[in-house]
Amino acid sequence: MKNRTLLIILAVVTILVGFFAILNPLAGSIAVTLVAGWAFLLLGALQIIAVFRETDWSHRLWSLLLAALAILAGIGLLLDPLSGVISLAYLLAILFLVSGVFKIAAALGMLSGQFKWLVLLSGAVSIVLAAMIFGNVGGAALTALGLLLGFQLISDGASLLGLALAAPRVGRA
Repeated sequence: MKNRTLLIILAVVTILVGFFAILNPLAGSIAVTLVAGWAFLLLGALQIIAVFRETDWSHRLWSLLLAALAILAGIGLLLDPLSGVISLAYLLAILFLVSGVFKIAAALGMLSGQFKWLVLLSGAVSIVLAAMIFGNVGGAALTALGLLLGFQLISDGASLLGLALAAPRVGRA
């Protein structure tokens, strides 16, 4: 399987997952919080392992502190995912904003083609979603986060599809 085919498959899966998040936004919001909680726990545990495998003691204190903070964040998100949704809403808004800026930059750097607009549109959608989250984090965080995540996934899938279709075909005669 070529990279182009993998990108197309990833695009389709991303779009489908986005639709599922839109159909049940509360579950999408809580799922994001739980996944983030487990990710923080894993990150903290790996950081602690890395600290004790390190021979240089100069940065161990800071590494242990960061590991402890990651583990505490993970535990907090797992124990009370509903209150963690608001914190994650802010983080997601920042991610959407940065992602949107980079997508627009990538689109502007692409050669003119019929699929460049997909990447540009995806970047614009990401920036609009970031503005929507920043505008109303507390009011509708429980459902908005899942909805916005769904739209972002659909947008990312469209961007992946545009990149895959714009890529030159390998082995074409």
